[in-house]
Amino acid sequence: MRDLRELAARVAADPVLRTRLGQDPVGVLEELAAAAPPAASDRFVYRFVVVLLGALVLGVAALAGGIALFPGEPPRRVPEVLVSLGSAAIGALAGLLAPSPLSES
Repeated sequence: MRDLRELAARVAADPVLRTRLGQDPVGVLEELAAAAPPAASDRFVYRFVVVLLGALVLGVAALAGGIALFPGEPPRRVPEVLVSLGSAAIGALAGLLAPSPLSES
């Protein structure tokens, strides 16, 4: 469950859940809370992942820039593994920071 609106929609759509909720509301709500994934509401993990991916993007950009600008025999090429690592981290950040299509914003 993400929020109370989702709970209300689920109760409205499921007559068995509605009956169980009427008979034992505390037990049913505890059962539903235990079934919710903990990572969905854990802001520390979310922030940690965002900071880690941001640091990865900055590190790859600095390393790739250093390789490309380092004086030496031209042309210097940035290794493809750095390009793919930076691209993947940017894509993951965009996916995490984009608003959810389920949220009302």
